[in-house]
Amino acid sequence: MDALLCDELLQEIFRRLPPSSSAAVSLVSKRWLYLLRSSTTSLSLLLHHPHLAPPLSSFLSQHPYLSVLSVNAAAVSGASDHLIRLVASSCPNLSHLRFFPGPVSPFSLFSLSSSCPRLSSLDIPLCRPLSFLWLARFQNLKHLSVQSVANNSSGFEYLKVGDNLLDEFPDSELNLESLCLSGIGPGDYGLNWVWRNCRKIKSLKLKRCESVGDNVSFSGFLQGLEELELRSCRPIANGVLLKLAENCVSLNSLLVHDGGSKDGLLQFITETNCNLQKLDFRLPLDLDNHHLMAIAENFRGLTSLRLQSCCLVSGEGLRGVGRAVGGGVEELALVNCDVVERESGLLATLGQNMKRLRRLDLSYNEMLVDKELMSMLVSCDGLVELRLRGCNRLTNVAMASMGKSCKGLQRVDIMNCCGIEAEGVEQFVVNSAKLTQLQVEQIKLSSVATMWASNHFIQLT
Repeated sequence: MDALLCDELLQEIFRRLPPSSSAAVSLVSKRWLYLLRSSTTSLSLLLHHPHLAPPLSSFLSQHPYLSVLSVNAAAVSGASDHLIRLVASSCPNLSHLRFFPGPVSPFSLFSLSSSCPRLSSLDIPLCRPLSFLWLARFQNLKHLSVQSVANNSSGFEYLKVGDNLLDEFPDSELNLESLCLSGIGPGDYGLNWVWRNCRKIKSLKLKRCESVGDNVSFSGFLQGLEELELRSCRPIANGVLLKLAENCVSLNSLLVHDGGSKDGLLQFITETNCNLQKLDFRLPLDLDNHHLMAIAENFRGLTSLRLQSCCLVSGEGLRGVGRAVGGGVEELALVNCDVVERESGLLATLGQNMKRLRRLDLSYNEMLVDKELMSMLVSCDGLVELRLRGCNRLTNVAMASMGKSCKGLQRVDIMNCCGIEAEGVEQFVVNSAKLTQLQVEQIKLSSVATMWASNHFIQLT
């Protein structure tokens, strides 16, 4: 049988197999192993000994069509630059690279740009002081993620080399579309070059940042932004939000988690000219009803509202949002929000106001009971995704209601719901015609449910 299948047909079959099958395929024969590696386009490597370069180089050279590579390794002094040069020389067709053995130098990135001209996505750590002049060499780069780490002994040499290259790489418009920065500190002024030269960026994500460099350059950069995420950025949250209100009219998605500014957020909501459609807040002590009322007044085009651990929000504020913009909301998340448990009837009211809901997430509301959930689902017959992870008081009764009220459900998460038993899961699986994915504990899957899921291509995780 093996001799009847040509190489091209076998490679096409291998491409269609799930990743979990790769190990078994590689054991069939040397031919299959060779063809599997030749058809592989994506790899994730964990290196315990990053200094063993020859075996790695040989291994990578056996994957000529590799386009997506993730490398993680123990931090070894001097190993990162050597490894990235090895990757660059062995994988000329790379389009996506995630590289986290340790901080890399601009020298290595210049080499990477020459060897991998098709690179469109790059995720790397850089040591301070930061220099981004190497970006000028990556003309096809669309997505960049950088983690700033502590200074090392050679960091200042790297910056000096970068400064000497200013004449070779003057200000010019780059093609970056999304940028993620982590750990930016007060002295990281190398970002100013990015703000001046990356005006095509639509998505900006800041994590654990204490500065954005020069305020003037940053303000100009914000003008075309469409998506912003601030995670654990309390030192800069207020300033960034105020600059957004003054300089940006194109923003449609805002996420603020774990550290905001109560006054700055309210001022942004009331003064911005942006027509925000997606809001995602995890602000236990920085979000209250004043913000929700302002959202209801100013963002009439809202389609997605996600709140997590927002302790100061009450039913009054949520009902106000529901009445004002509920008709257009397609996604609602109230994760670990005790207002769901405090105010009886709130979910029923939201369901009546948000009849276009497609995705609902009520995870980790441990005291949520069947009656409250069922009263909402009766009005939300268009749901395709429902997440109830960690809702311990829900029972099989809620599962039966889900099957009857929401016949279009495709993705459901009921992990860690102690009150839901195997019988309820089985009945739900058998009676949900459009279900494609169910997240539930293995112990709650009966043989009937497992067989039904297998026959109807339902993914169980």
